[in-house]
Amino acid sequence: MGLPLHLLLPLAAAGVFVVGALLLKRASDLGADVWRTTRIINYTTALVATPLFLLGGTIPPASLWWQPAVAGSLFFAGQVFSLLALSTGDVSVATPVLGVKILLVALLTAVLIGDPIGTRLWTAAALSTVAIALLNSGGAHPHKRVGTTVVLAALGATAYACFDVLVQKWTPLWETGRIVPMAMVCAAAYSIPLRRFDAPRRTSDEHTSRDYTRWIVAGAVLFAVQGLTFITSISIYRHATSANVLYSSRGLWSVVAVWGIGHWFSNREQHLGVRVLAWRLVGTILLMAALLMVLAT
Repeated sequence: MGLPLHLLLPLAAAGVFVVGALLLKRASDLGADVWRTTRIINYTTALVATPLFLLGGTIPPASLWWQPAVAGSLFFAGQVFSLLALSTGDVSVATPVLGVKILLVALLTAVLIGDPIGTRLWTAAALSTVAIALLNSGGAHPHKRVGTTVVLAALGATAYACFDVLVQKWTPLWETGRIVPMAMVCAAAYSIPLRRFDAPRRTSDEHTSRDYTRWIVAGAVLFAVQGLTFITSISIYRHATSANVLYSSRGLWSVVAVWGIGHWFSNREQHLGVRVLAWRLVGTILLMAALLMVLAT
């Protein structure tokens, strides 16, 4: 018997995320700036989300219209911080740290929805701290750069955690066919002013621009698909915590992918050495163990 859909969707999203992250990291290495990348991703996500309107829903009173706007702002912030983390440091560091979101989801679910907090959650938090320390160890880059990556990824995780929990909380008022696509449209609207931060293009850069544009577009499509797959599963089935536990497997897949197929994307992390990647793999496994404890009975 196969996995139920509410478990399969987050797992599928995790795998797609890792490939999308490698594509976007390649675009960054070729010179793509974060602001242009963010715009393309959010425009693509809003476009891909449009068919969700067919799922139907209701429009609450005007006094509640701020909810999709807030959800969209949190998604937008999560996108920016995550892309900054990926462009600043290594995929095999940024992606596992983004997995800390599950602990934040558990905490926020307890505060905003009323699910209890137990000893296991705090134990998981301690394990996560050790795991992040291992992810910070070694490497060819200066320690400051790795630390900055961890901070940016943690900020992205926080924004995304708030987004997940609030979508689950507000879905009964709007239904999936309204809250999700409207939030994505808001995130796309927030991205428009980012044009002013684009790095200026010179004539000599046109060839390079064409080179990285294809990587951005491919990565944007995968990010849109995985993001909507994940948040739609939360909106429909309303299991934010369990969905995030499964989605956190992207941390493991990112280390494995960098080690095994990173050369397909001209990713240089696999040259950090077996010892560094091994410690990152250990850190990732500890992090996943911490995340799984959240749901353990």
